[in-house]
Amino acid sequence: MAGKRQYDIVLLGATGYTGKLTAEYITSSLPTSIKWAVAGRNQSKLQSLVDELKKLNSTRSTPDIITVANLTTPELTALAKKTRVILNTIGPYYLHSTPVVEAAAQTGTHYLDVTGETPWVKEIIVKHEATAKKTGAILIPQVGVESAPSDLVAYIATRLVRKVWDCGVMDIVASVHELKSSGPSGGTLATGLGMADHYSAQQVREAFTDPFVLSPSHLKPYTKDNIYPRNPEPNTYIRTPLQKFTGVWSYPRLGNLTTSLAAKPNEAVVHRSAGLNPYFYGFNFSYEEYMAVSSPIVGVLIHIAISILTLLLAFPPTRAILKIFNSVKPGSGPAKESTKNDAYELRAVAIAEQLAKPPRKALATFRYEGGSVYELTAKLLAEAAVVLLTKEEELKNKHGVGFLTPASLGDDYLERLDSAGVQISVKQIGDVGSK
Repeated sequence: MAGKRQYDIVLLGATGYTGKLTAEYITSSLPTSIKWAVAGRNQSKLQSLVDELKKLNSTRSTPDIITVANLTTPELTALAKKTRVILNTIGPYYLHSTPVVEAAAQTGTHYLDVTGETPWVKEIIVKHEATAKKTGAILIPQVGVESAPSDLVAYIATRLVRKVWDCGVMDIVASVHELKSSGPSGGTLATGLGMADHYSAQQVREAFTDPFVLSPSHLKPYTKDNIYPRNPEPNTYIRTPLQKFTGVWSYPRLGNLTTSLAAKPNEAVVHRSAGLNPYFYGFNFSYEEYMAVSSPIVGVLIHIAISILTLLLAFPPTRAILKIFNSVKPGSGPAKESTKNDAYELRAVAIAEQLAKPPRKALATFRYEGGSVYELTAKLLAEAAVVLLTKEEELKNKHGVGFLTPASLGDDYLERLDSAGVQISVKQIGDVGSK
């Protein structure tokens, strides 16, 4: 990164729901040596936030305030030149954040966000990857609950398989084992309802049906230098027609599984990680994600509900009706007091490429409790920034620059998350038991 920058971190969108949680976490938990600023479109809201941060940690110097009134590329370029890392929490990203990515790529500024908008992520990779590689910028979208937990369990499971059996991974099946949530934020709902209006039906369909949509082999033509061919069919457990129709099936160690609403963005990011590093993950790697349920009946009901919601989102008139009944407005979300019993746990079973009998497997687990998934997102985002700041050259030497993934932050990221109260583990397993 050329030249010395005024700030280590600029938090853009700091007065939004997730942005405010991130600002609070930076204030309370990141090293006090970090120089940072909060940025947004409303000066008075930013000042109110800074005043609150003073009360949260009086021993830390408060962040500077940067107002970006119109979120234009020239305005954001001036901001990007001041900082080493931009943390972007302004959503919906497809509406507001393309100029942010462009500014970061042009100025060699590292960039992190917490989107789950796969069509937009594909769009910015195609548009700005070449520029970022020239300027030395590292850009990592989807560093929140979408899709860092999925990417990290796939990484640690593969790491164990490589270490113990010296081979790649053939399949990973993951499931959201537990999700206790006090509800979504307004920004999440607004994004889901609006994205189908912004992108074509083909683009949305691709994002929700093709798990390789962000893989390097998908985003550019196959050549002798692009040796990771897109695997046309996942290798995972073959389901019967009835299981596919009902959306419910059972998998050893994970139990009864059904359709997960958040699976597709996560699958896309994990397959991008595998495509960026095929020698590590394996050339036949595949990853699928589901939701664990207490019984097949519950699984069928969830599958039907998600199918109906998907159908409603496909048509403009029904999307308009859903928008009318959306009472949670952008910038708002669950109160902290209501999230104390929230919990999130993701489990993943990886099968080694070697055709051993019984199959060689690893079980990886990611668990967070005592706070909302939005607080988890704030931790994931802020701690990723610290890794970028402290391990910049190591990351560049190992992974290069351009659009990377949360897993590229590696063991340093895992260690920081462990210190932040996130429980991440992996172990060898057999086929005993199915729950």
